[in-house]
Amino acid sequence: MSEEKKGFFARLKAGLTKTRENIVRGIDSVFSGFSTIDEDFYEELEEILIMGDIGINATTEIIERLKEQVKEQHLKETSECRQLLIDGIREQMKVDETAYDFEKEQSVIMVIGVNGVGKTTSVGKLAGKLKGEGRKVLIAAADTFRAAAGDQLAEWARRADVPMIGGAEGADPASVVYDAVSAAKARGVDVLLIDTAGRLHNKKNLMEELRKMNRIIDREFPDAHRENLIVLDGTTGQNALVQAREFGEVADLTGIVLTKMDGTAKGGIAVAIQSELKIPVKYIGVGETIEDLQKFNSDEFVNALFDVRPETENESREI
Repeated sequence: MSEEKKGFFARLKAGLTKTRENIVRGIDSVFSGFSTIDEDFYEELEEILIMGDIGINATTEIIERLKEQVKEQHLKETSECRQLLIDGIREQMKVDETAYDFEKEQSVIMVIGVNGVGKTTSVGKLAGKLKGEGRKVLIAAADTFRAAAGDQLAEWARRADVPMIGGAEGADPASVVYDAVSAAKARGVDVLLIDTAGRLHNKKNLMEELRKMNRIIDREFPDAHRENLIVLDGTTGQNALVQAREFGEVADLTGIVLTKMDGTAKGGIAVAIQSELKIPVKYIGVGETIEDLQKFNSDEFVNALFDVRPETENESREI
């Protein structure tokens, strides 16, 4: 495993400390408190998972799967099914191979989410990441509502060494998108990244704005691969699920960028959102630098959560 990956894994593990204390410690106490597998045992496990922000939907699926496996394998003792439970959580979080097709195709990525979740930062990091992979990237600053958004994004564009269109406060976001799409086509850009306004308090305006932007992209760039990534703050727990639902009403969400997994993250929410909304977590952020945004990997996440050393799996496997 590369030094960068090792560093990221260590930071992710640290970021999941609170979640580990809530979920793993609870799970371990259930396993040590019960010697036989019965309904009370399942109920206790269920409660721990729900309290750990994994959500009712995902928890029900994890427990049902565990019950089936216990029955099939004729298991009697609780210690025999701890690994099955961990694998069940891992399974809930698997990201399909095709989730990152947009990285290889000519694509338009609209990045949405409320203010303060790290949206503009995520756009900058993603731009740097894609540029590092040899892609020709262009950023559109379509968050013209927040005064500092354009300046902040311009700084990230400079750091990532990619050009940026727009950013003037009060400009019409749809016209910024139109200019950016025209520039992307003229310059033969591989990936157009669009930063959008993050207000939810006036949903009607936001909905109309997003629809307008989508119409322009559909009309002007019909062959582009489309992605709508929602950025969610990993420290907000169930609130992140509410935000994802609300934005899901105004845009066809294709993936999640989960940020701030370096502090008091409620990491269980990653499982809940994926299960409840059927939207994969595609990227996870654990810090301030471009390297601190990585593709989400369910094995890595569960290893970090349950404190399994990744080297014990397969050192050559890309995390």
